[in-house]
Amino acid sequence: PEFSCPQWPPPCLSRTVAAEVRKQVSRERSGSPSSSRRCSSSLGVPLTEVVEPLDFEDVLLSRPPDAEPGPLRDLVEFPADDLELLLQPRECRTTEPGIPKDEKLDAQVRAAVEMYIEDWVIVHRRYQYLSAAYSPITTETQRERQKGLPRQVFEQDASGDERSGPEDSNDSQRGSGSPEDTPRSSGASSIFDLRNLAADSLLPSLLERVAPEDVDRRNESLRRQHRPPALLTLYPAPDEDEAVERCSRPEPPREHFGQRILVKCLSLKFEIEIEPIFGILALYDVREKKKISENFYFDLNSDSIKGLLRAHGTHPAISTLARSAIFSVTYPSPDIFLVIKLEKVLQQGDISECCEPYMVMKEVDTAKNKEKLEKLRLAAEQFCTRLGRYRMPFAWTAVHLANIVSSAGHLDRDSDSEGERRPAWTDRRRRGPQDRTSSGDEACSFSGFRPATLTVTNFFKQEAERLSDEDLFKFLADMRRPSSLLRRLRPVTAQLKIDISPAPENPHFCLSPELLHIKPYPDPRGRPTKEILEFPAREVYAPHTSYRNLLYVYPHSLNFSSRQGSVRNLAVRVQYMTGEDPSQALPVIFGKSSCSEFTREAFTPVVYHNKSPEFYEEFKLHLPACVTENHHLLFTFYHVSCQPRPGTALETPVGFTWIPLLQHGRLRTGPFCLPVSVDQPPPSYSVLTPDVALPGMRWVDGHKGVFSVELTAVSSVHPQDPHLDKFFTLVHVLEEGAFPFRLKDTVLSEGNVEQELRASLAALRLASPEPLVAFSHHVLDKLVRLVVRPPIISGQIVNLGRGAFEAMAHVVSLVHRSLEAAQDARGHCPQLAAYIHYAFRLPGTEPSLPDGAPPVTVQAATLARGSGRPISLYLARSKSISSSNPDLAVAPGSVDDEVSRILASKLLHEELALQWVVSSSAVREAILQHAWFFFQLMVKSMALHLLLGQRLDTPRKLRFPGRFLDDITALVGSVGLEVIMRVHKDVELAERLNASLAFFLSDLLSLVDRGFVFSLVRAHYKQVATRLQSSPNPAALLTLRMEFTRILCSHEHYVTLNLPCCPLSPPASPSPSVSSTTSQSSTFSSQAPDPKVTSMFELSGPFRQQHFLAGLLLTELALALEPEAEGAFLLHKKAISAVHSLLCGHDTDPRYAEATVKACVAELYLPLLSIARDTLPRLHDFAEGPGQRSRLASMLDSDTEGEGDIAGTINPSVAMAIAGGPLAPGSRASISQGPPTASRAGCALSAESSRTLLACVLWVLKNAEPALLQRWATDLTLPQLGRLLDLLYLCLAAFEYKGKKAFERINSLTFKKSLDMKARLEEAILGTIGARQEMVRRSRERSPFGNPENVRWRKSVTHWKQTSDRVDKTKDEMEHEALVEGNLATEASLVVLDTLEIIVQTVMLSEARESILGAVLKVVLYSLGSAQSALFLQHGLATQRALVSKFPELLFEEDTELCADLCLRLLRHCGSRISTIRTHASASLYLLMRQNFEIGHNFARVKMQVTMSLSSLVGTTQNFSEEHLRRSLKTILTYAEEDVGLRDSTFAEQVQDLMFNLHMILTDTVKMKEHQEDPEMLIDLMYRIARGYQGSPDLRLTWLQNMAGKHAELGNHAEAAQCMVHAAALVAEYLALLEDHRHLPVGCVSFQNISSNVLEESAISDDILSPDEEGFCSGKHFTELGLVGLLEQAAGYFTMGGLYEAVNEVYKNLIPILEAHRDYKKLAAVHGKLQEAFTKIMHQLQRVFGTYFRVGFYGARFGDLDEQEFVYKEPSITKLAEISHRLEEFYTERFGDDVVEIIKDSNPVDKSRLDAQKAYIQITYVEPYFDTYELKDRVTYFDRNYGLRTFLFCTPFTPDGRAHGELPEQHKRKTLLSTDHAFPYIKTRIRVCHREETVLTPVEVAIEDMQKKTRELAFATEQDPPDAKMLQMVLQGSVGPTVNQGPLEVAQVFLAEIPEDPKLFRHHNKLRLCFKDFCKKCEDALRKNKALIGPDQKEYHRELERNYCRLREALQPLLTQRLPQLLAPTPPGLRNSLNRASFRKADL
Repeated sequence: PEFSCPQWPPPCLSRTVAAEVRKQVSRERSGSPSSSRRCSSSLGVPLTEVVEPLDFEDVLLSRPPDAEPGPLRDLVEFPADDLELLLQPRECRTTEPGIPKDEKLDAQVRAAVEMYIEDWVIVHRRYQYLSAAYSPITTETQRERQKGLPRQVFEQDASGDERSGPEDSNDSQRGSGSPEDTPRSSGASSIFDLRNLAADSLLPSLLERVAPEDVDRRNESLRRQHRPPALLTLYPAPDEDEAVERCSRPEPPREHFGQRILVKCLSLKFEIEIEPIFGILALYDVREKKKISENFYFDLNSDSIKGLLRAHGTHPAISTLARSAIFSVTYPSPDIFLVIKLEKVLQQGDISECCEPYMVMKEVDTAKNKEKLEKLRLAAEQFCTRLGRYRMPFAWTAVHLANIVSSAGHLDRDSDSEGERRPAWTDRRRRGPQDRTSSGDEACSFSGFRPATLTVTNFFKQEAERLSDEDLFKFLADMRRPSSLLRRLRPVTAQLKIDISPAPENPHFCLSPELLHIKPYPDPRGRPTKEILEFPAREVYAPHTSYRNLLYVYPHSLNFSSRQGSVRNLAVRVQYMTGEDPSQALPVIFGKSSCSEFTREAFTPVVYHNKSPEFYEEFKLHLPACVTENHHLLFTFYHVSCQPRPGTALETPVGFTWIPLLQHGRLRTGPFCLPVSVDQPPPSYSVLTPDVALPGMRWVDGHKGVFSVELTAVSSVHPQDPHLDKFFTLVHVLEEGAFPFRLKDTVLSEGNVEQELRASLAALRLASPEPLVAFSHHVLDKLVRLVVRPPIISGQIVNLGRGAFEAMAHVVSLVHRSLEAAQDARGHCPQLAAYIHYAFRLPGTEPSLPDGAPPVTVQAATLARGSGRPISLYLARSKSISSSNPDLAVAPGSVDDEVSRILASKLLHEELALQWVVSSSAVREAILQHAWFFFQLMVKSMALHLLLGQRLDTPRKLRFPGRFLDDITALVGSVGLEVIMRVHKDVELAERLNASLAFFLSDLLSLVDRGFVFSLVRAHYKQVATRLQSSPNPAALLTLRMEFTRILCSHEHYVTLNLPCCPLSPPASPSPSVSSTTSQSSTFSSQAPDPKVTSMFELSGPFRQQHFLAGLLLTELALALEPEAEGAFLLHKKAISAVHSLLCGHDTDPRYAEATVKACVAELYLPLLSIARDTLPRLHDFAEGPGQRSRLASMLDSDTEGEGDIAGTINPSVAMAIAGGPLAPGSRASISQGPPTASRAGCALSAESSRTLLACVLWVLKNAEPALLQRWATDLTLPQLGRLLDLLYLCLAAFEYKGKKAFERINSLTFKKSLDMKARLEEAILGTIGARQEMVRRSRERSPFGNPENVRWRKSVTHWKQTSDRVDKTKDEMEHEALVEGNLATEASLVVLDTLEIIVQTVMLSEARESILGAVLKVVLYSLGSAQSALFLQHGLATQRALVSKFPELLFEEDTELCADLCLRLLRHCGSRISTIRTHASASLYLLMRQNFEIGHNFARVKMQVTMSLSSLVGTTQNFSEEHLRRSLKTILTYAEEDVGLRDSTFAEQVQDLMFNLHMILTDTVKMKEHQEDPEMLIDLMYRIARGYQGSPDLRLTWLQNMAGKHAELGNHAEAAQCMVHAAALVAEYLALLEDHRHLPVGCVSFQNISSNVLEESAISDDILSPDEEGFCSGKHFTELGLVGLLEQAAGYFTMGGLYEAVNEVYKNLIPILEAHRDYKKLAAVHGKLQEAFTKIMHQLQRVFGTYFRVGFYGARFGDLDEQEFVYKEPSITKLAEISHRLEEFYTERFGDDVVEIIKDSNPVDKSRLDAQKAYIQITYVEPYFDTYELKDRVTYFDRNYGLRTFLFCTPFTPDGRAHGELPEQHKRKTLLSTDHAFPYIKTRIRVCHREETVLTPVEVAIEDMQKKTRELAFATEQDPPDAKMLQMVLQGSVGPTVNQGPLEVAQVFLAEIPEDPKLFRHHNKLRLCFKDFCKKCEDALRKNKALIGPDQKEYHRELERNYCRLREALQPLLTQRLPQLLAPTPPGLRNSLNRASFRKADL
């Protein structure tokens, strides 16, 4: 059962020792009680229940105060200045406030004005900025903190160009020998080299003997230097998505602006300049048919022209000289136009007449038109003098803004000659229609476009009949069409230049719409820019923040058609009257351009001779603050006579009308259609409307409405909404107590006001949203006031609390609804949040400053009591009574005391809580939707109550009354219940409520009794727990609870809230947990573990009681990580992220910077260690296979890889045989290998979560008190300790540095969420398949052995390979990322090292120390094997040296594996490019040898292991630097020479031998490196090296495995299998020497059936090897298990290569061993595989084994290869062209272009005719050749393709040199090649060792041809089933009449006459016999064909028969003639004529 899971090594392969340890461990483990934490007895209280926390306030009181203040003391209690009150002056945009002065204001205006100047009242939590909620840790802040990190040096980043050292170059002489040379031949030269090298620097005190304690101490102090203080700063920032606690302070309320555009008018120039022209700009939205800005008036006339109006002008105010304006657009759309209208002074004649000169005259003709112009000028001057105060419409044009904005964005401007743009619509024509924006509301933005200068050239003249806005919109809509009607009109040509650009942030010299100076306004004399008020196209929801009171008047039309008399040139005058006397007109009308700022009257432009004119005028008025019933607008209508006639006045009044502005206290606005009176209105007309027919008045058109006009107000005083108006009026009436009061038609008395008020409160929900939001601050203030200060009506207190509360709920939800789009992530409306944070204050407790001091920030909270501050600070201003202290003096003359007490006792928070608890269901729903608002309101109210009442010094338990706390408890309970109930119906609401509740409780922690808040939290937890049992979707609930906990923990004083720094009090009674721990004694100490320490490291009852919040958080984590937890993936991530984010916060928090403080904080997280340890089986296994290696190098490139154990580097698939080894690729080094099946249950964690969890674990290990960790480690049981070591191992793997290359390759090591990851997550959540099972499953599908351990080289399996979101990062970013990653890897490894040292300290005393030390060493080894920085390696190697010196027996007496591993790792570091690493590694290696020597006076074991390690290193590592390794060898030599202690021994000598030996091996590698790209050459070299080790079996085995690995990588499975067979034979030989067992093979002889080549392994004989010499054949392979492993691998490779017959042969050797072991499971598997193999042999008929080519190399360039011939085995179906292309390309790359030539023919090469500078390759296709006797045995296709030694190729030629000729001269050369070894062999090319050639004469060629034809015929005839087509083809070719060189011609050439040379008789005769046979076969074939054909082929068959008959007749005479000589006896020399030896030998 122990090994039933594929992750663990199968038992039969593990070494005996390991198996023993495991058995013992699993026994211990299965008995351990901590199998499931949920019910574990040692915890006392189950994790699912929340323990009762300690009473926080009591604990604090009972604590003795620590004497000295300091950071530790600060952890104990909240700081004294935690809360403070700030009064922040409200930001005013303008230099002067613009508030109405000293008028008698009515209550409502006064309230509004006060509100707009009050300071903000802010309750400030001083330390809140330290909380993660307010200063979150983001990637940016992390990057900021990462500045100044040191750069860590890594091997893989250092690998620059690999120069070979100078000593490598002179080794080339070795290459000249044959490849079989042994590596020993170059001994002398290499010794010489090594002596002359320079050594690295030596470690100074290495050779001294020092006490181990001192060494440890020194190592530790070195490790402590220069460590980064914050570990998590190096880790990616916590996940943004999880940060539920994130908040930001709301922005203070500000005035609303849209996108702002600056328009500057630069110049206006007409063809003629005769009179002043005035401009008006405004924005219009065509789609909404709305004017969206007020008018901007500009005047660009020259001074001389302005002078014409001197008579009418006053001195112009500077504000009217503005030429630039800022427009604001809230809803940018492609339908917005900038409309420019021009006006001129009124003159005689209609508009067309007046425009005529402008359209006709051109500037160029000025001289010609001089007289005309003079005349016009004169006329203009007269009109200006007389009619200068009137205007007339002149012309207009429009600019399509979208064009400007969009084209301004592009650089290719079409511009006309001046490089400026034309007006928009002419642009249009040029651009063509394809450019048009479609009508949709495209994202059209007016910010950030490129400024543009436009020159508008064409204006349209105004038409008297079409002046209204309706007409304008029609024109504009038409303008957007390509065929605009406007285009057909004749334009008024002019040049208006304007600049359009995005408005700057804070423009200078800017005036607000009220003409106030906006800051900054450097100089009041500068020409101003005006801010133009926007009339947004749709509603804008924003609260008013400043005083604004403007009225706009728009006269639309007048109809005087029925008015008698001369009324044609009509002008309307408007005046704002405060009374009826003409002198009472107020100067409140804004001036236009070049005039005074305000005027008392204004006129509309005049349309000449029109009785019913239309107007486009806009009058802007400044409303007085106090509008009364008498205020009205008076309109007077004048007829203006344009011609000066004597006796006629300039203007004649022809009508009057008016609008009263106030009605029932409301401002009147909107459209009016007014009757016009002919006479002056009578006295006291102004209180009535003109609609009332006053007696004795004459009206135009019989009192019908003839004048249409519209009023709109933009006011922050008048709400213009009936419901709001009524509400405000009522409230103010109550405040003033002015009864009776008339409201509309009712009269309010004290009796009915209450009922009206209640009705009005209820009606607030009907108010329209825009004004409601605009006045939301006012409304909320009033409602709060009604709750806190109930009004007193006729001496009775009217309690409106409930009504006001409900109204508040409705107002809040209306505001929310209107502002839905602006909500933040948590569903808060920023405007409401800002109201609470800034504007809300307790009514009447005005925090004002005494003695008129300037309003600086008040810090009321920080004042000590009795500081003599006047009471006025806390008192209400006038008559309201202090809410906080009823006993304060009451102002005399107020209501009697009793009432005042009741009054004062209303506190807003108490009232809110109460009303909320008792509210009705409808209201409750509204409140729940926006609970956050009410919670925050309560919190601010409570804080103000404490601050203003100076109650902060009161003990927390006394601050608030019990009934209030009861209400809070009820409230929290009910809201909590709502969360739980709604989580399934409305998740979003549940999430919002949950967060609001958590924030509320978190805020309460700063204000009330903290124990009380904890009890609320516990109650909520209980509620959730009860519901969890029955919940259909517990994961959703758990998620909410997790977020709840996370928000609570984000409190800025979280650490203090956990009562840190005081020891846990152990439970009073001996609880079962203690007794149970005692019974199971710990690993190290005989006495029971210390329960205090244990409970600190477990989620024990005491821990959770004292550290309440930390306990909750870690409990959430522990529960989420339980194997059977619900919805695990999601919860893992959330829980881990919460812990991570907190720890990050601690790392960056200045309060915890000191190490002692941080150790205190770390105590809160100690249980994390146990949690992670128990979660180990489900963590993502970073150490498994290549999971985390994103290296795409070749499969075996183990360079700097973590699993650098020998086995791993040799070959991935040896994994099976080594599975028992220490760090075998798949199995984790673990001594806690219990029954894995149980622990694997549950959902695995994703890589990201696992890595984060491990980072948190490292944080705890780094910051916790080492002494504490040591005491804890002492108490751990063996399996627990084992798991802890596993955890450390995993940490190393998880944070291993990937190298800069990896960052460039996949920029995703920060684990971004890739799509692929998301898909995987979904699958995991939905389909319960963990990523881990998924990985195993996938690798199984791929793996040939069905065992996932073998796929170590699959670089693609990684399951967080996130290439999908490759964001291109800059080089700097990648540099930075690599820098941080490097520091993280270093720090993580150092933390692990520190922890290992602690464990070693504790282990010293233990009895089970061997196994633990072994495990510790494995972790150390792993750390040395993975990619590490130089800094870490110095410390790691120091630790390793200390370990070895303390426990040498670990390496030299136990298992060899550790020693082997260590040697490999040290050697690899000896070859490092970084000198410090080399220095330390060579020191370690030297000490290792010395230690080994001191134990037994020789260091055979280390010697052997080092040599083997070097071989495997060299054989498999590509970028391996032998130059550096040589330096290390020299360093070691130097140590040996300097070591005084061992002078007298043979040690130095032995070291020297070893070094030279290693040096030798290195020299071979140089060669290998040269041939890295040439697989054949590389394999040859490896082969040569392996041959060199014939005398050293371990090394030969190593190299055979290296070769197998290389072959497997290249896909040569047959060769890889052969390597394995050779290796097995080698082992078999060795085992046979040791003892002979019946079941074992007898050495290599047993394997010769598999391959005849195996016999070369028998070179081992007794004289070479005495089996018992130490260090020889000590590898794990030289055992029966090793042999089994090798054979299994061989079988596996044979299967992959399709050589199933060989599989059988392999198993024949394996089965007896398995039978002897009675391993029936394996036997079953083997027989299964055999069955598969045999089945495949039967069914796979067409197997393809290989194609063979002869390759000859000619040319000095080839070095060793020159004039060598090889047979290459290529993959099946390789064409000649392919191999020739491959070789040509390869050698061209190597030698350069035009050097390599392929010889195309296969004739013998004449060396003398070749160019010496070139390299020639000759390639010929060859076929396996078998003698006749061989073919008897080689029956099957497999037989004929296996064990091949002889190959044949044929070359046709003729004597004259051509390849082909006539029959009589056609010769053929046959070449037979024999190779050294049989194919397949352990390499793919074998040298040709023998060659013989035979030349065939023409007649012999003919005989061969005829034999071939006959064979073909016979085959086609006998084929079964018969194939008629093929038969007919062959027949046709044989008997067809017209075959050139066909049978007949051959016979005629060779058989016509008898040869003269008697030697040829035999051939002649043989050819005759061939023909006879041929005829016979033709006949058979015809017979067969006749049987096969159908009736349709009868004729064809007859034809064939006829042809055959002809052929036979022709041959007949030739075949019958007899040879004279054949009758004579044969001369003895010619007997064996058919043997090939009798053919004449060619001259070779």
